[in-house]
Amino acid sequence: MELLHSGKVRDVYADGEDILLVASDRVSIYDVVLPTAIPDKGKILTQLSLWWFEQLADVVPNHVVSSTDVPAEWAGRAVRCERLDMVMVECIARGYLAGSGLKEYERDGAVSGVGLPAGLIEGSQLPEPIYTPTTKVPPGQGHDEFMTYAEVEAEVGADVAAELKRITLEVYRRGQQVAASKGIIIADTKIELGFAKDGTLKLGDELLTPDSSRFWSADEWKPGGTQRYLDKQFLRDWSTSLTDWDRTAPGPEIPDEVVEATRNRYVEVYERLTGANWA
Repeated sequence: MELLHSGKVRDVYADGEDILLVASDRVSIYDVVLPTAIPDKGKILTQLSLWWFEQLADVVPNHVVSSTDVPAEWAGRAVRCERLDMVMVECIARGYLAGSGLKEYERDGAVSGVGLPAGLIEGSQLPEPIYTPTTKVPPGQGHDEFMTYAEVEAEVGADVAAELKRITLEVYRRGQQVAASKGIIIADTKIELGFAKDGTLKLGDELLTPDSSRFWSADEWKPGGTQRYLDKQFLRDWSTSLTDWDRTAPGPEIPDEVVEATRNRYVEVYERLTGANWA
């Protein structure tokens, strides 16, 4: 097999007409891969994505060919996938105000050109979910920037832009419904879409994981401050306490207790969503 790409978390291999997507235990924050791995992270991301792909199969097709026809050494963390021509837009849906969306709102009163009511605070639920796409910048070449819907139309055309928005919001709405029944809030999520050979738009990469979404415990949600995150935002918050790191490579080593607390959050959200125990 040929290694096509080694990303911050996943490695992509060519295998005939298919690709193998292999999730590692690497973790990145602020586009920097940290030198310390999170045990089981790759398997949790893979298994949770597969669970979500099945839950949302009636909303949008996905790139999964097989989760078992993979080399034994990658069992549990690899997926055989259809090759997609990926759309160069990061598709993001937000139902709550947090992270970069909060900063954008505080500056402009809007996110990706979508105006929002005055008076919202950190953790506020939005009147309805909004589509806030960003650019897709290759690793090491800067950071993704918010795009307006008009800019997405200019990038991919009006018809494709409309489908990206529709699919993103529907994936978020359905995912949020499922998560809410398990006592979890999905504050926002990012998905990736690409075209199959027959021209069908399909989901690729990962889906509704702690790396691509903000998960909060619903019974602890309280607007006006930081929530108890069940995702890698916990690591970002830890990094803000470091006075000797400027968010550029190389990243800092993660202390053992922070590694354990991060892994526990990944396991917790997997178990609460799927109802299965993480062995």
